[in-house]
Amino acid sequence: MSTTTTKPVRASQLSTALARDRLGVAAVVFFVMSAAAPLTVVAGVVPTGLAVTGLTGISVAFLAVAVVLAVFSVGYVAMARHIANAGAFYAYVAQGLGRPLGVGASWVALLAYNMFQVASYGGFGAIAAPLFQEWFGVEIQWWVLALAAWALVAVLGVRDVAVNGKVLATLLLTEIALVAAFSVADLFVSGFEASAAPLDPTSLTGAGAGALLVMAVTGFVGFEQSVVFSEESRDPRRTVPRATYIAIALIAGLYAFAAWAMISAAGPTVVDRAVAEGPELFFNLASDRLGGTALHLGHALFLTSLIAAMISFHNIIARYAFSLGREGVLPRAFGRTVPGTGAPKNGSLAQSVLGLTVIVLYAVQGWDPLVQLFFWGGTGGGIGVLLLITVTSFAVLGYFARHRHAESFWHRIGAPVLGTVLLLGMTYLALTNIATLFGVEPGSAPTWVVPLAYGVVALAGVVWALVLRAGRPQVYAGIGLGARSASTGGFTAAMKEGAQP
Repeated sequence: MSTTTTKPVRASQLSTALARDRLGVAAVVFFVMSAAAPLTVVAGVVPTGLAVTGLTGISVAFLAVAVVLAVFSVGYVAMARHIANAGAFYAYVAQGLGRPLGVGASWVALLAYNMFQVASYGGFGAIAAPLFQEWFGVEIQWWVLALAAWALVAVLGVRDVAVNGKVLATLLLTEIALVAAFSVADLFVSGFEASAAPLDPTSLTGAGAGALLVMAVTGFVGFEQSVVFSEESRDPRRTVPRATYIAIALIAGLYAFAAWAMISAAGPTVVDRAVAEGPELFFNLASDRLGGTALHLGHALFLTSLIAAMISFHNIIARYAFSLGREGVLPRAFGRTVPGTGAPKNGSLAQSVLGLTVIVLYAVQGWDPLVQLFFWGGTGGGIGVLLLITVTSFAVLGYFARHRHAESFWHRIGAPVLGTVLLLGMTYLALTNIATLFGVEPGSAPTWVVPLAYGVVALAGVVWALVLRAGRPQVYAGIGLGARSASTGGFTAAMKEGAQP
């Protein structure tokens, strides 16, 4: 074939495909852990869990959740060895439980991850405003600072994924180093006494334990997104599993140690101090040993932790939109990428527009960006992701029931069944403790609005899939197939397999 006939094809492929072979294990881990936002969890979720539940077993809660998620990941990454799709939950549910449920899951995913994303803008602005006044003597409205962070994320969103990975690597490594340093400093605080309470498994039973476990789950949100970058990874069959397990282990170890050190340093009054000081508890304990400069550094990195989470979630959302656009479930324009970089341009721009809209809306209405955006949005997003993980666990069972491949019994059935049972229990705890999670009275708006929103969005996705099946069967047949859905060969293969109900 001549050179003149291949150039146009390559140009076309660049505009509808993600960049290949850009990410290794370390880069994927950076994306995953940045979404988890370690410093935000240690300084924010841990004191909040102590204050809300009055229980000090947060370290063992993190370890218990890590075990559950590791069991779930056995089947999850086994499925990833056979499906490389930036749509992740969407593709897995579509191929495991049927196309309609897959589209419903994709819409739930877009809602949940967008809640995390826009919540980060509120948290960044609300936390940064008083710090800027303290540091520079300048009073800046929260929404101005949120817009500055938004602009940075919007620009990076249309850049090469490798560029985003390098930015996240820098921010994340600094963040982890600070959490580790502050936690070690806690060991030398006057009055430190090693406590067994944070590691006591009996604290995971009884009143408040459900809320404690679900709060621990929110600290891991993002671990599941290693498969989102499978199409851009080098050797995804190895990269994705390794990145997933490494991320779970690192997150669990860091959180458990930091929480144990914090509780041991604060002593018997830790719950009262968590109520009174909130996120400042983590910084105040270490600053007693390290000094005021360390306190300011900790606050600065707390802000960069939020920025790293914004960047990671923005990339995840853009790739979900790309996957849906490529297959025609969303307008095909979302399936376009930037020539040369492979960045999912239109999905990124759409998320940026949504983020800008939310910031402006909250600023104009005068709504509380910390409680009503950051806290409620993050909690609501966490519930959505937990629901998705649980449904995906069922999808793994459904997929391997039809495709045995060369996977072992443990990968196909054993771990998925065990993981599904454990996740069902955690989902039950989340929904029955939802008022505690939101910090509101039972029956208050957030306790029913959030579950209802997910139910409505999921149903709307199912209905849209059925509309596609009736009116656009070619699009419907390609749902969940990823890059194959856009090719004649992929469509033909799908039709031979038969459209799943």
